[in-house]
Formats: sequence, structure tokens, C-alpha cells
Amino acid sequence: SSRPKHTLPDLTYDYGALEPHINAEIMQLHHSKHHATYVNNLNITEEKYQEALAKGDVTTQVALQPALKFNGGGHINHTIFWTNLSPNGGGEPQGDLMEAIKRDFGSFQKMKERMSAATVAVQGSGWGWL
Repeated sequence: SSRPKHTLPDLTYDYGALEPHINAEIMQLHHSKHHATYVNNLNITEEKYQEALAKGDVTTQVALQPALKFNGGGHINHTIFWTNLSPNGGGEPQGDLMEAIKRDFGSFQKMKERMSAATVAVQGSGWGWL
């Protein structure tokens, strides 16, 4: 069966909405070029994988798995990333989330330090999920 192609998600805000922290040109480039490349390469790789499956070509299936992981992961990570940015965001969390951070890390600053230390060497230059 044929799966629908992956698509670049629309942003819920304008490219310039995060200025002065992130300028519109960087947002446009990162969304419409960088993230779009993950989406396009994931679709191409999935097509090749489906062809290899149909042929029973296990060698090609195995060879394509790193590209599926890399491009699929890039697409998922960026899709989450866009929803974590907001023109009305920033600052420290409040309520139950802040209490959990204090309980598990000691403070918001200590959580940021531990997250940075844990993710600095990860592909994606320090961005990670909590």
C-alpha cells in the first residue's frame, strides 16, 4: 500500500515574528530550505525503500536505513521545534512544570545547564528533548 508523502508543516506565525531573537531570513531559510530538505530526502528514501521491498532486495533495504533514520529524525525534530517557538514565549515555566523541574534538577538554571551538557555533542548542535 502507498503511504502519503511527508510534507513541510506550516508555521503558525510569520517568519519575522521571533525578531529580534531570530531574524526572518534565518527562520525562512531554516524552515523552507533546511527542514524542507529533510522532508524531500525522507520521501525519496522511502520511495527507494518501497522499491527495494517490492524486489526483495534486503541489501538495499539495510543500506537505506541510516538515511531513513537521519531524514525522518530531522523531519520529526524540526516539526516539534517549530511548535516550541512562539512570539509570545520565553521566560521560565510556571506551575506544575516548574515544580517538577525544581524537584528533578534543583532549579531552572541547573536544568538548562544539564540539558546543554547532555546535548552539546549530539547532532543538531545542542537542541534536545526534555
